[in-house]
Amino acid sequence: MAATALQRTKPRLRIIDLLDECLAGVFARPARAALTTLGTVLGIASLVATLGISRTAGSQIVDRFNELSATQVIVQPRSSGNTDANRRLGGGTLPWNVEDRLLSLNGVVAAGAMAEVRNPGTIKTVPLNDPRSIRERTLPVFAASPGLLDASRGRIAAGRWFDAGHVEREDRVVVLGAEVAAELGVGRVDNLPGIFIGEYLFTIIGIVDEMPRQRGLLGAVIIPSGAGNERFEVTGPTQVVIETDLGATQLIAEQAAIALNPNAPESLSVTAPADPKAAKQQVESDVNTLFLLLGLVSLIVGAIGIANVTLVTVMERTGEIGLRRALGATRRHIALQFLAESMSMGIVGGIVGASVGILIVVSVAASRQWTPVLDLWLPFVAPLVGAGVGLLAGLYPSLRAARMEPVDALRAGT
Repeated sequence: MAATALQRTKPRLRIIDLLDECLAGVFARPARAALTTLGTVLGIASLVATLGISRTAGSQIVDRFNELSATQVIVQPRSSGNTDANRRLGGGTLPWNVEDRLLSLNGVVAAGAMAEVRNPGTIKTVPLNDPRSIRERTLPVFAASPGLLDASRGRIAAGRWFDAGHVEREDRVVVLGAEVAAELGVGRVDNLPGIFIGEYLFTIIGIVDEMPRQRGLLGAVIIPSGAGNERFEVTGPTQVVIETDLGATQLIAEQAAIALNPNAPESLSVTAPADPKAAKQQVESDVNTLFLLLGLVSLIVGAIGIANVTLVTVMERTGEIGLRRALGATRRHIALQFLAESMSMGIVGGIVGASVGILIVVSVAASRQWTPVLDLWLPFVAPLVGAGVGLLAGLYPSLRAARMEPVDALRAGT
């Protein structure tokens, strides 16, 4: 009976009382609480920002990959022996009119063909005034179809690219790569400069300064396929470059050989990029892992700050702890009070940090003209992460406070 009465008189800590004590403890030193919460804010903000920026940057990296590499198909003749016919450029297996054959396929954006001219001779500039100004070089020369510029995503810096009319008339015109133009001292084409390729005079009609898919052409001389066939016996291309729509590479890879050589499609080798989905997932995984580790380091720093301040608070409030224990508070009550204080700072830090992190992601994406990418669950999980950080950070200080004996705490606090 006495035991039952003693059990009924055992003090209880209601949730509302715990919240009151928690708020009183936090706001008793508002400046310290704000600085302590700032550590969690920085940790959560850096975590949200790094994850958001990594997702955004990873998406941009994959988009760039898709834009260039995943939309390209290359067709070449297969090598089948060392006969003279097989050593000829193209071996007659690829036609020059690739545009007419491929642009009718659904998914093809542009197509062009090219072949290197073997033994074209030296390249010489035409002297205008002083014969001593002749510049003579040995440079690579390529014959190309009109569609190669668009298929390679090239850009003309001066003049123009040759068209189907130049090919049909077998005009002796030439387009220089930017590196060759600089080497030969050609900076403009409006005065119709010319160069000798071997013994043939060609008129320079353009300079190309960008060829993302065929960067080697920037250091070469490019002539129309008609002139290449008529002057240098380039009977066929050695490579066909095809630009496709996103997602159409595999289909075009199956159809290109038949369209280019319906009688012997097996004589052609078609190279298409692998499915970019796996590469996309790998890039995003690597970037996310890197930035996640950086965010966790920042979060650990914030947790250490909460633990340090909570421990200092326990030491400063030793007398209060002893008085509460003397008035009937149990060890569990003391532990819960300090855990609640550290958790409250963690929750507030998580909410503010998540907001700051989202603002950082949006600001960075806007400054780079990117589309911000952020997981929907991240802003809602961040306060829970802050609460968990506060709970773990306050665990040791709360246990230390709970283990204090009332008499020793009262003596130490006086």
